[in-house]
Amino acid sequence: MVVLATKVTVHGRAREQALDGLRSLVGNAIGDLDVTYEVGVRHDDFPTVSVDGEDATVARNALREEWGEITDEFREGETYVGTLQSWDDEGFVLDAGRPVRIPTDELGLGQGRPAQLVERFGLVQHLPMEFVYGGEDDPSRLADTERDRLYEWTRGTGRVNVNNATRGEVRATVNRAGHAKDIVTVERLGLLEQSVVCREGTDPPGLLSAIGPHLTSELRCVITT
Repeated sequence: MVVLATKVTVHGRAREQALDGLRSLVGNAIGDLDVTYEVGVRHDDFPTVSVDGEDATVARNALREEWGEITDEFREGETYVGTLQSWDDEGFVLDAGRPVRIPTDELGLGQGRPAQLVERFGLVQHLPMEFVYGGEDDPSRLADTERDRLYEWTRGTGRVNVNNATRGEVRATVNRAGHAKDIVTVERLGLLEQSVVCREGTDPPGLLSAIGPHLTSELRCVITT
């Protein structure tokens, strides 16, 4: 079984729709392999995929590569994925099956308090993020690949990041708001975390204002520098 490093944070009908979407995504990733699989959700909202069959090992590795994996074991200096759980003046807390604190000095995202960094980089709760585990004696830190990704966002054309919505829901909302021509794509960051990539000349705060009333989500802009 693989525990995917993304969360199913919605409930009721929305939860079933999210899981249906996840089943389709899993099928796209491993459906051509000689396996059977079943998708579920743990008590802590992390989805699970149980895989059996001749190609089970290949399938599990493909899922780990695409989504990251929540694991019970951490090795010092190794890279893992956790979801952004909270932040305070001391740093970020990621949920990697257990809370992992990333101290402010180990974020590597420039000057500012964690709350200011959240706003600057458009971070939304439950966003999957890579970190390097520090062990029992040393602090954990954001992975270099994660820092590079976030800085790259600020060098692009602007973004609006969204949580608690599927990629299809966000695309439909952008279309309904009449802004389809103002975006490049909706990039999937997690199962329910998406990034609307703006076209050159599109104002991210304006796009947020247009789509925000139609989504029960946390939305944040990434303003280019």
